[in-house]
Amino acid sequence: MRLRLTALTWALLTVIIVFALGVVDWRTGYELNFFVFYFLPVSIGAWYLGFVGAVSFAILSAGIWFGADILTGHTYTSHFFAVWDTLVRLVSILAMGWSVSKIRVLLDHEREVTETLRRSISQIKVLETFLPICAKCKNIRNPEGVWQQLEVYIGQHFNTQFSHSYCPECARKIMGEAGLLDK
Repeated sequence: MRLRLTALTWALLTVIIVFALGVVDWRTGYELNFFVFYFLPVSIGAWYLGFVGAVSFAILSAGIWFGADILTGHTYTSHFFAVWDTLVRLVSILAMGWSVSKIRVLLDHEREVTETLRRSISQIKVLETFLPICAKCKNIRNPEGVWQQLEVYIGQHFNTQFSHSYCPECARKIMGEAGLLDK
């Protein structure tokens, strides 16, 4: 049986991972950088919670990383460099989150298109089978054994509507029978 977790469960798991990474970052100091590992929780958030989840966890990750960096006693020559490092990490993490959320959206769309195509193919297969049709009136016998007009049968099975008119040959024949053509 496949375990299905709710969005809240994924969110809590992601928050735990971000904080665990922050603790590891803090405990190892600023010389050993765990920056790329923040991609994991942001990717999880993007996959299960969408782009909003990716942005939320990217901001949380950048903040946690910044806090861990400050707590390690890492000194910068200017506050600008501390902000710059944090913003670079935020943009990188956001790019990863956007990419994963976009992949998820495209994959979901591809699954919908595949399902639509599968249904269409199954409908085409119905057309490929033999259809019992009356040689005189052109009614079709459905699988239940009921005879239906061709237009009704096709309309029910293929979402098609018909309009009726005469082809040129039949129009001449009918007009001739009605005496409306000059001889």
